[in-house]
Amino acid sequence: MQENLIEIESLDMDARGVGHLKNEDGTIGKVIFIEDALPGELVSFISFKVKKSWEAARMTALHRESPLRVKPKCEYFGVCGGCAMQHLEPSAQVAIKQRVLEDNLWHIGKVKAETIMRPVFGPILGYRYRARLSVRHVKKKNAVLVGFHEKKSAFVADMKTCKILPPHVSAMLVPLRELIASLTVIEHLPQIELAVGEDVTAMVLRIMAPLTTEDENKLKIFADEHHIQWWLQTKGPETAIPFYPLDQRLHYLLPEFGVKMPFKPTDFTQVNHHINRVLVTRALSLLNIQATDRVADLFCGLGNFTLPIATQAKSVVGIEGSEILTQRAEENAITNGLAERTSFSSRNLFDLTTEDLMALGKFNRMLIDPPRDGAMAVCQSMVGLHADFKPSRIVYVSCSPSTLARDAGILVHEAGYVLKKVGVINMFPHTSHVESIAVFDLKNNV
Repeated sequence: MQENLIEIESLDMDARGVGHLKNEDGTIGKVIFIEDALPGELVSFISFKVKKSWEAARMTALHRESPLRVKPKCEYFGVCGGCAMQHLEPSAQVAIKQRVLEDNLWHIGKVKAETIMRPVFGPILGYRYRARLSVRHVKKKNAVLVGFHEKKSAFVADMKTCKILPPHVSAMLVPLRELIASLTVIEHLPQIELAVGEDVTAMVLRIMAPLTTEDENKLKIFADEHHIQWWLQTKGPETAIPFYPLDQRLHYLLPEFGVKMPFKPTDFTQVNHHINRVLVTRALSLLNIQATDRVADLFCGLGNFTLPIATQAKSVVGIEGSEILTQRAEENAITNGLAERTSFSSRNLFDLTTEDLMALGKFNRMLIDPPRDGAMAVCQSMVGLHADFKPSRIVYVSCSPSTLARDAGILVHEAGYVLKKVGVINMFPHTSHVESIAVFDLKNNV
């Protein structure tokens, strides 16, 4: 294959360098996506996927290096698929994400924010308190591998440490490999779900065959030595049950609001506890809740935002699609003495209508925190809502800039809102994942 030379102009959503070939007449030609290349660099590349209007390629030589290129902290970077940006200076990573967010808002939603908020930073290493670790017995290597998948591969990376996992978990990767290699279920254990709380580290073994008594004893010894709690999961997440020890319970804290959040290791919680605390604080500050307000928290999960809101508002209604999480949110409200100010219900918010929203009554403020699919039905239901029933302010927490942009377009162009502020939340350092927060105000209240 022939090597080509190209100058890198930007990064795409997968942290690939983006450049353009030039046509014979000097005009801009086909776009090239090059792995590991950074903006401003001059590189040689070989394409491994060729389409009519674009090519995917790998870099073969670096001729002019970006001043923002840094040496990755992790020795497995480039092989392991857990990180995509460790070769880029951390503040530049955030700047790239900010640009991605703004580009999505304009190109998809045709909206621009009046104010770009300062990004929310946090720890860039040891931040990942939740993870799904794959397990593979590789007979050719006579070894068990535990970790993330290799970059763009179904294979598990041969990693012995991990810089983005908490240090005590990283130190357990090799002992975990040795433990699993000694179990009779070595061929029937595809993954380990990790969940780290304030003082408990839980690991959920996905087992597809029964453990022997000897297996169970080995797990107990490992738990005692490494101060973890084992859970066993035989089928779906709902089948996960604590195994050993039984006297521990996961929780995280939101100390600014005096809230303690118990959770199970298979429940959805934010990966980065430090950033989650900052995110909750910023979201409530942006909501600008008054003591007389009735607030809606849509896609409320365990009550991560609902319970802090309840410490400030007259009342808050949490709505969540999962009945299991709804029940957990109710329990957490009772635990924190906030049951009188909260009410929870379970319903599918992806088919919400204007009539459904009307039936819930008037809300002064609304927080929306959807999954990657966004909140299109919620935003469309706002379009038909009478102005007197529309919340004066909406704070939207997003984990997908494209669906945020789509929904922002609906709120701004059809529902009568103005996009006042938007900003990046760096929940996942060294990855291309873009978390963000946006503030919408009703036009007649601006």
